[in-house]
Amino acid sequence: MPRPRNRGQRIGAAAVASVCASAAAWLLLISTPAAIGEGNAFKNASRCASEGDVSVDGVSGDDAASGDCLRTVSARVDRTEHVQGRKTPSYRLYVVEADGDKGSATLGGDPSRRPVASRGADVAVTYWRGQIRYVDLAGGRKYTHADPRDDYKVVAAPGLAIGLYGTGFLWCWFWMTLHSRVAKRARPWEIGLPFVAGVGLTVVGGFAPWATDDMGAALLLVGRATAVVAGACAVAAVFLRRRGRGDETIDVTPSVPTEEQHFPGRILGEVPYAEHGTHLMAADGYLATTAGHSGVAHRRVVPRTLTPLRVRHPYWSDPSPPDLRGGARVLECEDDGVPVLVVTHRAHMPWVVGALTPRP
Repeated sequence: MPRPRNRGQRIGAAAVASVCASAAAWLLLISTPAAIGEGNAFKNASRCASEGDVSVDGVSGDDAASGDCLRTVSARVDRTEHVQGRKTPSYRLYVVEADGDKGSATLGGDPSRRPVASRGADVAVTYWRGQIRYVDLAGGRKYTHADPRDDYKVVAAPGLAIGLYGTGFLWCWFWMTLHSRVAKRARPWEIGLPFVAGVGLTVVGGFAPWATDDMGAALLLVGRATAVVAGACAVAAVFLRRRGRGDETIDVTPSVPTEEQHFPGRILGEVPYAEHGTHLMAADGYLATTAGHSGVAHRRVVPRTLTPLRVRHPYWSDPSPPDLRGGARVLECEDDGVPVLVVTHRAHMPWVVGALTPRP
């Protein structure tokens, strides 16, 4: 019998899983901790002292020069400009400090809404590491787009999503590599159900960092969602497995075509007419393989010695065409003692059985 032809699919699934794992590891183990560290440094930063002065709140003037402390200066609003290219409204705020220095920062929202950023208004801008991190307006404090406290979400969300998406391909690789060696019958849901669950968790992973306040809460949310999805998959798997129990033989009523029918299908086995084409042609007492959809090119007639035995579901060892894998049926036959398989879609199997069944 032919050997399984899922080697390419295994390699593809393993490659996608490896790429997703590498990308997720970089984002979650390197980029996310760096972003969290910078956000914590900003939240824990102290106020700067004047350069050369004695330390204030543990921060000396030398630290102020390096930018590792919060430096707040008085300024007035010079102008604002609307920023294009974002889904949410934002604007660019230009300020002139008391000593004449100029600065700018991008803020979310509309300058005409509270807190209002009107031209000539007195404000206080706070720098950290050379960038304006927030602005104190008359109506309250507004953080700029340079606020690093939530920057980890930008990398953690895709990291979790990519990692969880890769687990779906990892499952496909595991199933085709290990389980398919011992599992006889090929059940599409055994791969499809976990993969769909992985896609669902991908959405949760991409949403979790934005719905929580810290990385620990995001991971907890993903963990709870994983437990719920795993439980639902277990219940569904039990139901689907019980429904698929019983005799693997499928009752198919032969149907004799009134005219020649052409449809996708293949014949597999150690016989000369096997692997000849990708389509079958059936008629009354006549079955042939052909290389084209029209049924004209390179047709080869199946001999009368081919005897049908039973119709069954596909096995993992059956190299069925990809476009038939979801609804494929397999007709076990014998040609002078040689096992032969006829693989086609379940809708076309009655024509195959009818073409091979002798009529009285």
